Amino acid sequence: MSRTNLFFKVEIEHEADERPERVGEEIRRRLIKIYGVRDAELTNFTAVEE
Repeated sequence: MSRTNLFFKVEIEHEADERPERVGEEIRRRLIKIYGVRDAELTNFTAVEE
């Protein structure tokens, strides 16, 4: 069986008091659970200035 690394850039909107790390962790958990992903990690995030 082969393995492949996929890299995504995801832009989210969230409440000002909600931590982006928490949202990223939730996305990671869902990827693992729903898609049978072997491993996933949030390596970085940046805030977008409007």
